[in-house]
Amino acid sequence: MEQGLKAMVLAASVLSSARGQATERPFDLQGHRGARGLAPENTLVAFARALSLGVTTLELDLAVTRDGVVVVSHDPVLNSDLTRGPSGKWLEKPGPPIFALGRAELLTYDVGRLRPGSAYGTQFPDQLPADGVRIPTLREVYALARKAGNDTVRFNIETKIDPGKPEQTLPPEPFADAVLKVVHEAGMAARTTIQSFDWRTLRHVQKVSTDVETVCLTAQDSPEQLGVGRPGTSPWLAGLDLDDFGGSLPRLVKAAGGRVWSPRALDLTPELLGTAHDLGLRVIPWTVNRPEDMRLLIDLGVDGLITDRPDLLRRVMEEKGLPVPKPTPVEP
Repeated sequence: MEQGLKAMVLAASVLSSARGQATERPFDLQGHRGARGLAPENTLVAFARALSLGVTTLELDLAVTRDGVVVVSHDPVLNSDLTRGPSGKWLEKPGPPIFALGRAELLTYDVGRLRPGSAYGTQFPDQLPADGVRIPTLREVYALARKAGNDTVRFNIETKIDPGKPEQTLPPEPFADAVLKVVHEAGMAARTTIQSFDWRTLRHVQKVSTDVETVCLTAQDSPEQLGVGRPGTSPWLAGLDLDDFGGSLPRLVKAAGGRVWSPRALDLTPELLGTAHDLGLRVIPWTVNRPEDMRLLIDLGVDGLITDRPDLLRRVMEEKGLPVPKPTPVEP
């Protein structure tokens, strides 16, 4: 990320006005998968750590089990770098799909530590294991925030769905409906956003539940999502074609009905940020873990950041004179 963001340094000095616009809203400190750099991702342990540190938003990913329970997992299939089976042994390969398992079966898997020596695991040397931890439900995450006495923290929840692998998940509409049911039953519509790379779920949310805000995720290193260099529309974009908007991602997001654009941090340029703000979009890049990159992006005028290290982002925000969210200590 370093070289791509360093290219923005000079531009940052001429975008102080954009920073002024962003400060009209509270800066959004989002704990990615809870606090993946500090605790096992997408677990109640990680969400408790994030709440105890103090974040504006808990960012998390969703899947739906065979019996219709909305659970928290980044991967539609069990990740062999994170998961041990009922015997206590690491999975030899990814799978099975969460959609093929009932909730009771899913509870037999342990996701409390990273596989020793794995390439994935080496990315998070400060993550503390917590053996015996299970994949939680979305309801349990909401309940944890209530237990913490935190009535302001927000929830940015992602529907993990791939148009190229329809056998792994519910179709987009019933997937979104299952999520919305939990959101509304918890009374959390006003504090929840639904994000996705697969904008079919976002389109459905916008159609049936106008009280829940949607967030458009993009990754320019994923040409299949954006359909770059390919004729016609991408199956990820709910019938939209980037070419129809002159290749402008902010204009594409605006046309998709999103109020928030979350690009990969490396893809963001001062010009794109300025266009997005002119269109009334909030811009919250993912996933930023180095303090020097956090500082640069804050100076550029982003409206928030998604990070595995909310502890480091809090320090940078304090350095910049930005108010930080109140810690609400809680045990999982």
